[in-house]
Amino acid sequence: MTSLQLPAGMEIRASLPREFAEVLTPEALAFLAKLQRAFNARRLELLARRVERQAAIDAGQLPVFLPETQAVREGSWQVAAIPPDLQRRHVEITGPTERKMLINALNSGADVFMADFEDANSPTWANMLQGQINLTEAIERTITLVTPEKTYQLNDQVAVLLVRPRGWHLNEKHVLVDGQPLSGSLFDFGLYLFRNARRLLARGNGPYFYLPKLESHLEARLWNDVFNLAQDELGLPRGTIKVTVLIETILAAYEMDEILFELRDHIAGLNAGRWDYIFSCIKKFSRHPEVVFPDRAQITMTVPFMRAYTELLVRTCHRRGAHAIGGMAAFIPSRKDAAVNEVAITRVREDKLRESNDGFDGTWVAHPDLVPTAKEVFDGKLGERPHQKERRREDVHVTAEQLRNFNVPGGKITEAGLRLNINVGVLYIESWLRGVGAAAIYNLMEDAATAEISRAQVWQWTHHPHAQLDDGRPVTLDLYRQLLPEEMEKIKALVGPDAYAKGKYEQARQLFDQLVTPETFSEFLTLGAYAYLE
Repeated sequence: MTSLQLPAGMEIRASLPREFAEVLTPEALAFLAKLQRAFNARRLELLARRVERQAAIDAGQLPVFLPETQAVREGSWQVAAIPPDLQRRHVEITGPTERKMLINALNSGADVFMADFEDANSPTWANMLQGQINLTEAIERTITLVTPEKTYQLNDQVAVLLVRPRGWHLNEKHVLVDGQPLSGSLFDFGLYLFRNARRLLARGNGPYFYLPKLESHLEARLWNDVFNLAQDELGLPRGTIKVTVLIETILAAYEMDEILFELRDHIAGLNAGRWDYIFSCIKKFSRHPEVVFPDRAQITMTVPFMRAYTELLVRTCHRRGAHAIGGMAAFIPSRKDAAVNEVAITRVREDKLRESNDGFDGTWVAHPDLVPTAKEVFDGKLGERPHQKERRREDVHVTAEQLRNFNVPGGKITEAGLRLNINVGVLYIESWLRGVGAAAIYNLMEDAATAEISRAQVWQWTHHPHAQLDDGRPVTLDLYRQLLPEEMEKIKALVGPDAYAKGKYEQARQLFDQLVTPETFSEFLTLGAYAYLE
């Protein structure tokens, strides 16, 4: 292990093999410390505002379009020019920074690859540092992986790289500045920018990011101030950094114009982060007894509140000159079951046709095998055009009430849906505890967002007096406690007794139980579970 020369007031509580020490140089650490000292207090204030806002919603104060920012919404401003390599974004693929998946994603034929330090990643110390190493090697085009079966290396033509740091709510517990954990957002963003901004610019690209979990334009303003200080410190012209913001919380949906405005010198577009958005709707209205969602599979992109949110996103982006990027297709094609593939690919194609017809400029997929389907749809719609921002969607008029109209026509809670939420929730948490944040479960690429929906629905159904199954039985904690051991037996049969014994399934069961049984709703499963990671 290597000892580091740490800036005053900084402490690292983790092992430092030589390759990690080469990432955490004294200069890089000083840069991170400067960002933390400049912005962490504001970050914590904004997180406290989230708690206050939740309390107000619990008390019956419904979200609205902000009266104090009406002038921003009605103004005629535009976002700054978008670089040439971010103009065509017909198909974007996402995944963790793990070496094999990174190479495959960059080679997939997608226009953009979002390398994920957040929901598709389990934030172990090794994952966070090795991910930074992998990204630099990808930029330098030296990244390879040799296995007994195959050698992985980059093609001549690769996707444009964007990086998603962790959200404002997450810490990097292994690094302390003045006795406080470093912001996970600032650690991921700052380290990547410090190491790679010049490398990227030398290759005709730039430091491009996806920003997750924003809940207000004030949180966007904080990011913008971070960008300005970071660029000044590194001698980069302001506006060099370009970002796309995920609209994946219902509160952010009420402030899309304002978020674009705050980041107007740095923003390239907004993305419809569908799974986190559904989770956010459940979470924010968890104390409203009239709001009870049906099975996750029934909350499609065509239900009223999802339709309102996505159409408003396209209209807002195109009015301001920004890209509108559609949601995730999480299906993983099977190499063995052609019938399953045929049904699923048909659904993926229909989903992407809807997005392209609604005016989206591109879309997301989770697996390289879905790139051709999504590409066929968007290339077919747009041809040689990089985007369709000329479609202003002035026919769209979305009210505050429509964004929170959570009625799902024909929606039902079923025993099968309850069982699936328990099963998938435990399976994903077990994977996350082992350090794997993108888990293939039942032909879907599950990440923290879909696991959040699973546990949030079980909590909601068991804590609301009106929640009942389609056969009339109430959904109670007693019913959950009856089904949980049965689902654990199914999991044991699925993975086999040896893998079950060697895995973290019992710990995952306990964590899932701690998330769904208390009277208080836990804001993020990853906050409590992070304590179990090395």
